[in-house]
Amino acid sequence: MSRIVDPTHADPVADPHADPALRPRRFSEYVGQQRILDNLRVYVRAALKRGGALDHVLLSGPPGLGKTSLAYILAEELGVDVKTTSGPTIERKGDLAALLSSLEERQVLFIDEIHRLPRATEEVLYPAMEDYEIDVILGQGPGAQSVKLPLAPFTLVGATTRSGLLSAPLRARFGIHCTFDFYSTDDLQKIIERSARRLGVVITPDGCRELAKRSRGTPRIANRLLRRVRDFAEVEGDGTVDKPLASEALSRLDIDDRGLDTMDRRILSTIAVKFSGGPVGLDTLSAAIGESRDTIEDTYEPYLIQQGLLNRTPRGRVVTVRGLSHLGLPTPTDTQERLL
Repeated sequence: MSRIVDPTHADPVADPHADPALRPRRFSEYVGQQRILDNLRVYVRAALKRGGALDHVLLSGPPGLGKTSLAYILAEELGVDVKTTSGPTIERKGDLAALLSSLEERQVLFIDEIHRLPRATEEVLYPAMEDYEIDVILGQGPGAQSVKLPLAPFTLVGATTRSGLLSAPLRARFGIHCTFDFYSTDDLQKIIERSARRLGVVITPDGCRELAKRSRGTPRIANRLLRRVRDFAEVEGDGTVDKPLASEALSRLDIDDRGLDTMDRRILSTIAVKFSGGPVGLDTLSAAIGESRDTIEDTYEPYLIQQGLLNRTPRGRVVTVRGLSHLGLPTPTDTQERLL
């Protein structure tokens, strides 16, 4: 899949139907991750000044925080094309070699879920990233020869939700490492306001704030909730998303005041009630709630841990006192007070 970036393209904010994905197009439109953004601006300006390819960039962090959007923005700011693929779809060395050899000078290659590249396939990237060349085997058997095929200087942008699964040799070849954090409520409010304008949704500041507070610090979730609350506003309201309507709609979606949904609370309550607060192993927890361990680890745990509701320990997962309190369950302090 290839996307040709046109720096002269009109700002899609003017057209609410222009970009269903609601993705920002330039650094100036991107909200949050300010430290990462400030550094990338410097790196991009330096690459443009030199007239060379930007160094390879690794974007890591939980899903939905804007890694893919930032990869496209990098290509837009560099004024080059971007080719996109994902780790699981590249099964053979030849597939990756063909993709690399088709890149033009300074072009951006974006690989999502790069940690899922097969190890043997990943090795094709080592000389490509370091020396802009790949090894091609000509012939078969004893007469086979290895020939180095030169590549146009390019920028590899890799995105991962589990940077710990990247091999050390691959990680070391990325010159720029960016780790994404969950967004503040203020930043999410700005994102929701911008998305509302593009979708043609009338939203009050209080309604926007309510959505932002319950979006788990994640822009993707904020935009999804905005679309669902818009449905309630159009069908059961006057089309305006205010705080009472947003609160009622989110409650009907089982999103509580901290942004936890049904599965979040099920994870916490299963550990707290079935396993007496933990510790409990990830495989056991996965079997108990009927959710895959990867989904628990990648999607649900980061926010629960960030909120101080859950802890990872060497022996397993443990619900914190704050987690017990959020569920309305007795905490150790409550028990001690009753005994006294």
